[in-house]
Amino acid sequence: MSAPDTSAWERPLTRAMRPDGQAAFVDDYVAAGGYEGLARALRELEPAAVTQAVSDSGLRGRGGAGYATGRKWSTMPLGPDAPRPKYVVCNGDEMEPGSFKDRFLLAHNPHLVLEGMIIAGFAVQADAGYVFLRAQYDQPLACVERAIAEAYERGYLGSDILGAGFSFDIYLHESVGRYICGEASAMLNALESQRPNPRARPPHMTGAGLYSRPTVVNNVETFAAVPSIVRNGPEWWKSLSVTAEGGTKIYGVAGRVALPGCVELPVGTSMRALIEMHAGGMQPGYELRAVSPGGASTAFIMADDIDVAMDFGSMVKAGSRLGTGTLVLLDDHTCPVGMTLNLLQFFAQESCGWCTPCREGLQWSTSLLRDIEQGRGRLDDLDLLAEHVWLMGSDKTFCDLAPGAMQPLEAALRLFRDDFVRHIEEGHCPYANGEAPDAPPDDASVEAAAQ
Repeated sequence: MSAPDTSAWERPLTRAMRPDGQAAFVDDYVAAGGYEGLARALRELEPAAVTQAVSDSGLRGRGGAGYATGRKWSTMPLGPDAPRPKYVVCNGDEMEPGSFKDRFLLAHNPHLVLEGMIIAGFAVQADAGYVFLRAQYDQPLACVERAIAEAYERGYLGSDILGAGFSFDIYLHESVGRYICGEASAMLNALESQRPNPRARPPHMTGAGLYSRPTVVNNVETFAAVPSIVRNGPEWWKSLSVTAEGGTKIYGVAGRVALPGCVELPVGTSMRALIEMHAGGMQPGYELRAVSPGGASTAFIMADDIDVAMDFGSMVKAGSRLGTGTLVLLDDHTCPVGMTLNLLQFFAQESCGWCTPCREGLQWSTSLLRDIEQGRGRLDDLDLLAEHVWLMGSDKTFCDLAPGAMQPLEAALRLFRDDFVRHIEEGHCPYANGEAPDAPPDDASVEAAAQ
């Protein structure tokens, strides 16, 4: 199945992208309406009015938590008595397994993200911004570096931007990076060349963030949404979605589908439409069994339940989270126990070790899962794993890394219990040959064979 035509839809996040796959140059971006939102903000609006427009649009953070963007900006201190300097930081340390939307945006449309940061800097009256990227992301790094240089050349960065009296600088920061840097305060510690451990709150970052100065931290895609909101207005932005949560979003699909990758769609597009229409459906010979809807730290949703809107509220009602909006698919040839083990191994490796439940609990959970996957498990291990889900739940750890890791484990224990039991009773993984396993014999057939 070929990809559907999306040309009839408004696509503010991808409109300026080049058809040859290269990153949009500044001329490409300006030709598609780029920096018009910045010009309107600087020439027609007060800083508070920009923040109000973002609030009215209903834009929520696209990094996973979904916090209201305008509300966050509104907590920044303004006026002559506000502490200086103030900062805007773009967290591009995307490392959620199965997620790749931010790299997609930075590698193809970096000016959109920069414009969003500059507008945010004007709204909160910041002095400078940082783009935080891990050093392994070679292509996005090169694209952002070039875009920053182009923005300075055209007067979109630096002193007296567009002659409006506002000055703002953006710096690119390459980091060794770890998954924990996806947590905003840990990322700020890394930006300060400290160990990337999460910080205690309060104080919140808008009061004491980077170098203990007021700081707004947002995700790459969040900044990318800002220019079109300011350019066209919040009502226009809200009209783009198919649910009450406004705008468009970069959705992604990772797994055995015909067309894995990213696509911009209206917020609220159904999970089924994303998989079967825009990703081309499952590859021949494979059937969908379950979906992790927002990256590795979200609970599985079964294939029978994918007629659900991909927005924050609908995902919560479905028993999971929107997260990054990138679907990670579980097919019928992939062992759910092995997949869960793979995820837990990642989270255990990436724990910063700051708090005991995460440092010790993730390692112990991984060990139990490994025993089950390799045929050494006991039925009592399932109760121990369920206990660990509770011990590392929300409000029991210093940050959300361990609670996020527990979401796929809790769902796997609940939805795929028969698979766990079969591993234990048969003493091996039924999926070891890479094919969908035969169904275990039911009680009636076992009794008939015995007779």
